[in-house]
Amino acid sequence: MLNRKKWKLTTIILLSLLVFVGCSGDSASSEGAGGSGSGDSFAIMANLHTPEVPNDKILEKIEEETNKEIEIQWVPDNNYEDRLNTAFATNSLPEAVFLKNQSSFIQFRDAIEDEQFWEVGQYLDQFENLSKLKDTVLDNTRINGKLYTLYQGRPLSSQGLIYRKDWANNLGLEEPTTTDEFMEMARAFTEDDPDGNGEDDTFGLTDRSDLIYGAFKTVSSWFGTPNNWGEQDGQLQPEFMFDEYKQTMDFFKEMYDNGYINQDFPVTSKTDQQEFFKNGTAGMYVGSMGDVVSINNDAVAINPDVEFDVQNKIKGPDGEYGVWSIPGYGSLVMFPKSAVETEEDLLNILDFFDQMMTPEIANLSYWGIEGEHYEVEDDRALPSDDKALTDREVKPYMSIGIGEPETNGRYESKFDYDIKEKAEELTKENEEYLIEDPTVPLYSETYVDDGARLQEIITDATYNYIIGQIDEAGFADAIEDWKSQGGEAIIEEFNASE
Repeated sequence: MLNRKKWKLTTIILLSLLVFVGCSGDSASSEGAGGSGSGDSFAIMANLHTPEVPNDKILEKIEEETNKEIEIQWVPDNNYEDRLNTAFATNSLPEAVFLKNQSSFIQFRDAIEDEQFWEVGQYLDQFENLSKLKDTVLDNTRINGKLYTLYQGRPLSSQGLIYRKDWANNLGLEEPTTTDEFMEMARAFTEDDPDGNGEDDTFGLTDRSDLIYGAFKTVSSWFGTPNNWGEQDGQLQPEFMFDEYKQTMDFFKEMYDNGYINQDFPVTSKTDQQEFFKNGTAGMYVGSMGDVVSINNDAVAINPDVEFDVQNKIKGPDGEYGVWSIPGYGSLVMFPKSAVETEEDLLNILDFFDQMMTPEIANLSYWGIEGEHYEVEDDRALPSDDKALTDREVKPYMSIGIGEPETNGRYESKFDYDIKEKAEELTKENEEYLIEDPTVPLYSETYVDDGARLQEIITDATYNYIIGQIDEAGFADAIEDWKSQGGEAIIEEFNASE
């Protein structure tokens, strides 16, 4: 009998089926949905991040190397969640199913606990390469101590500062290493004519309407704020109930009140945020340090003399450096029992993904064919200048990779731009200073049902505090509102789940 949570999910899925049934044009599978494969022949459902389905050139080589016959059901990324839910509701999932992110994984928790997917942790030691997957990342996907997924690795934290190095040189500024120095750079880039044109036409930090992947959460890390949740008085509490979160809001309020940040940042898009940076209006950008490549490429087209640099270690008032981290995975792959009927079939499929983690096949699925899609320089992969070719023939297959270069031996990227190389090194360095989210392996039904809605209360209150629409008492009222509408239950459920 379905429990309440699962009944709600299934009802929503069946309703979505009414919309999507018959829309076979959205999916590029050569046959129907999965469940018919066995042994060395099976189907994979994966999301397609490119406008066109790739040809079979890479797939045929993967099949040849692994001695498997694979059908890949490509589903456009913008339709993926709906098609996944529809396939689940109609019991037509293929043998291997990729979930896009942590949110998708949480959505299927009840089905996993209902043993509708294979538990794979007990088999990993039988495979040379799957056994290399990182325990810390695997632990972030366990449910009740059991492992049901293989993961596609992501850097744990690429967060840091990108700034105008030429502006800093003009004003005699070194890279900021503390939050005070960060504030001084924001002031100087606003008030001291960093571009030397005699005009009052610059400001310090460009930001956008995103408290997570914009600047706020990274700066909050520098102040020592927990990553979403932290322990206080022996109990897990949300980050916004910590003093460090309040200090971060005060820091942003100071920048806002002094004009050191774009005044409309609570409603600014990422595109517009980056445009301020590229066109020479703003001099500081907090986010993924890897963004420096695309930012530089566009900026030099406007001003060939522009110079950027990156910095990660900015210490807070306590003299310590920390940076928030993701769970270490992007997509996850699971194996439904409705399609994988026997343990023998499961082991054959796991053998395929084990082979996908050999350096030869990991490079094939990620970089393509050497000499055609990429070259090897200094033991790194340098992609072809023909980006349209690699996007068309190779990029889709990145979706089915497992692990990361440290575990699968895949080539890391070769960059012509030395600041991008520096950003990659600092991203690795960040792993020494991670602030992890302790609730990643925990479960709260109220959080799954209402967490996003409740977070809007805090997000709105955070912005309103920064721009002066509410004071400290108003923010405290927002916290009480969050608690009364379900937040208190989330606290109780996460603590009970430890």
